[in-house]
Amino acid sequence: MIDVGDSWNALLLAFGLMLVLEGLLPFLSPQQWRALFARAAKLTDGQLRFLGLTALVAGCSILLIVFD
Repeated sequence: MIDVGDSWNALLLAFGLMLVLEGLLPFLSPQQWRALFARAAKLTDGQLRFLGLTALVAGCSILLIVFD
């Protein structure tokens, strides 16, 4: 049985790591981050959905590999 407290700790740890990784590019290179954000804003809804789906599949795959 999985301890609920451990699950919350893992979720908060993952969220914290995501925030650190998301903050690296704007901190290290704000101009490149702005350019990347401007390009992302020009993508169509279908392209954004495909990127989101790709990220979801990659993330779930990593979780399955790590926790298998």
